[in-house]
Amino acid sequence: MANPGSSTVTPSSAKVSGFDAWFELTKRGSSLGREIRGGLVTFFTMAYIIVLNPIIIGTVPDVNGNLITGAPISNGANIPISIGAVAAATALVAGILTIFMGSYGRFPIALAAGLGINAVVAYTIAAKMSWTAAMGLVFWEGLIITILVFTGFRKAVFNAVPRNIRAAISVGIGLFIAFIGLVDGGIVRSAKGTPVELGVFGSLNGWPIAIFVITLLLLIVLYVKRVKGAILIAILSGTVISVIVETVLHIGKAKDATGAIVNATGWMSNLPAFGGWTGVDLSLLGKAWLNPGEFFFGGFASPVGVIAVILLVFSLLLADFFDTMGTIVAVGAEGNLLEADGNPPHTQEILIVDSIAAMAGGLTSTSSNTSYIESASGVGDGAKTGIASIVTGVAFLLAIVLSPLVNMVPAEAAAPALAFVGFLMMSQVVHIDWTDPEEGIPAFFAIILMPFAYSITVGIGVGFVLFVAIKVIVGKASKVHPLLWAVAAAFLIYFVQGPILDAVLAK
Repeated sequence: MANPGSSTVTPSSAKVSGFDAWFELTKRGSSLGREIRGGLVTFFTMAYIIVLNPIIIGTVPDVNGNLITGAPISNGANIPISIGAVAAATALVAGILTIFMGSYGRFPIALAAGLGINAVVAYTIAAKMSWTAAMGLVFWEGLIITILVFTGFRKAVFNAVPRNIRAAISVGIGLFIAFIGLVDGGIVRSAKGTPVELGVFGSLNGWPIAIFVITLLLLIVLYVKRVKGAILIAILSGTVISVIVETVLHIGKAKDATGAIVNATGWMSNLPAFGGWTGVDLSLLGKAWLNPGEFFFGGFASPVGVIAVILLVFSLLLADFFDTMGTIVAVGAEGNLLEADGNPPHTQEILIVDSIAAMAGGLTSTSSNTSYIESASGVGDGAKTGIASIVTGVAFLLAIVLSPLVNMVPAEAAAPALAFVGFLMMSQVVHIDWTDPEEGIPAFFAIILMPFAYSITVGIGVGFVLFVAIKVIVGKASKVHPLLWAVAAAFLIYFVQGPILDAVLAK
């Protein structure tokens, strides 16, 4: 009960500072402490990209047998140098772009080099042309998306998506990142007799798996007891336990430099031990300008032909376009940030930052940068504003020189957060009308194909195609938004791009 004579002011009517008003801190019901905590959680759950991006694009030779730094792969000493240069550039670019998202997009989402897209660039595109030309194609893809944003097309497509499909996207992404968490933590692994299995030959064997289980249980207990910062506390606690275990038992990594499992009960990614301080190599950032002609036009002049190059750019564009759409909807839904029309606040600004990030990835030779679904972990821990993104961005910048400390956090301590966020995002499933097969069937296949095909883009694409197809079958084609026809057609081409590309290259 209020004291006599006291007045009560609601958050919406209270006078706030310019800082608070810009970031909508009070309006969204958050606090500075919660944003800092959420931003750190997001960083720890996606910091793995500083390790994985260099392994993917820093160790693969282009068609000329050169690494991304321009040095020949034939000299084994060049690989560690390449990995270090990619790691530093990855962290720097992620930090700057995420701070940009936080201050301009004002949304709790972080950006970094996109997994999946970087693999396409490394194993498909760079195998057909030089690394410089391959990154030039990434730049062109980002430029096209940026143009689509400023013309309003990207947002128009965003608005045309049916509500049921949007809800399905959130649920599917929840399952997808839960699956990522289980795989990263070694709880679910590939098997010989079945596609996947539990742990090591069907058993939860080894200390690293035990750390995952302990961290997840701690997270659940803290969350159920409504302890603030449950996810961050769990990650840090799991890391401390991991460091102690590794120091005493010397378990070692599960994989060798090629990614092959050589120690089934070892740590799946980072070794929880101090690796020592190293220098910072930012030489990769200016590589595009050493040969601008090859960067901007080399891909189109490559032996694969213009049509094949256009198909490759189209593939990158579609993946980037719809991964982002799914990600920001899912993160917004998790934080109850979606507006009445189902869109997140400042949608245009968010899309602008994400589009520029794709271009920046090409210009800096770090591969296309994009919005990360792991941001949902920070939102799940309470983040609701762009302040959290600024915190994540600063953490990425610090990681350039503090990488030994960042690398002490093993996947087994961070991945439980992703698995748990999958539970949080399942709540959106109640917004799908399962009694109507016209709505339920596209939603169902969109949901299951995200984790099963290991691709947000595939799940979204199948949902769109089925939605349009079913409406045509039941005689309701006129109710399909015109943009959805174009999107469904684009996805049909995307799904058969393999045979089309093979036919083009065979000529």
